[in-house]
Amino acid sequence: MIENVLHSAIVMTTPVLLAAIGGLVNRIGGIVNIGLDSMMLGGALIAIILASQTGSWGVALVGAAGVGALLGLLMSLCVTRLKADEIIVGLGFNILVAGLVRFFLKTAYGSSGTLRLPDVARLPRIEIPVIADIPYLGAILSGHDPLTWAAWILVPVTVWFLRRTRLGLRLRAAGAAPQASRALGLSPLRLRDASTVFAGLLAGLAGAYLSIGVVGIFNEGITAGRGFIALAAFYFGRNRPWPTALCALLFGFFDALQIRLQGRGIPAELIQTLPYAMVIVVLTFMAIATRRARALKA
Repeated sequence: MIENVLHSAIVMTTPVLLAAIGGLVNRIGGIVNIGLDSMMLGGALIAIILASQTGSWGVALVGAAGVGALLGLLMSLCVTRLKADEIIVGLGFNILVAGLVRFFLKTAYGSSGTLRLPDVARLPRIEIPVIADIPYLGAILSGHDPLTWAAWILVPVTVWFLRRTRLGLRLRAAGAAPQASRALGLSPLRLRDASTVFAGLLAGLAGAYLSIGVVGIFNEGITAGRGFIALAAFYFGRNRPWPTALCALLFGFFDALQIRLQGRGIPAELIQTLPYAMVIVVLTFMAIATRRARALKA
């Protein structure tokens, strides 16, 4: 059971980690992306349709990333060009996309919530020889798909990008001091737009992972609020990639654990709240620790 939980924890971490890294970059650029969940939902739907129609998981990922990026661009333009409140716009996108998806499922497929399509190309699993046979380590490292590996590789790449590249430094300047960056000849609005498109792209891939990587079907509740968990993850990590990944992994572990605990005499509805409750507990402890640290410095 322990090996199954470990393997499932990595699987359930992937969509949260992808969305969280995108949201982190967006946050550093100056926008709090509340609409990550809508971008995940759009990506999940497009991915399963393309995976069924083309038989290619690669095409499905490209389509999901494109839809997520498009939603990110639209949201960013509302915030940066129309000066709309980013929180209201993000919540509006979540409601709008959920309504459009429900309408599309009913009109195009006659479905009211769940979409099952034939011949869906699922993400391939990569078995690592020798390591796959090692207890526990094999469960953690072997048998995962390319998107899972890409999500974890993105963590150090994001650290390098933000600290070592000119574009990363400009993005940080645009988020921390837009007026100063404008005085230096930079365009903070374009940088914010680019960071929101990037966040949408990763959120779209996170949605695709849920539909063609985990379950092989689509449901209008498939994201289960993971876009908001991603939001909590980069807040927990204080906009640092590795602590953000740690929070995503924590959520993934408890999400995997609640799946394994179902059917063991505890009401499923109660068990399913476990990962979300643990995120609240972690954020509460973090807030208390931060307050105490500030009190000691004062």
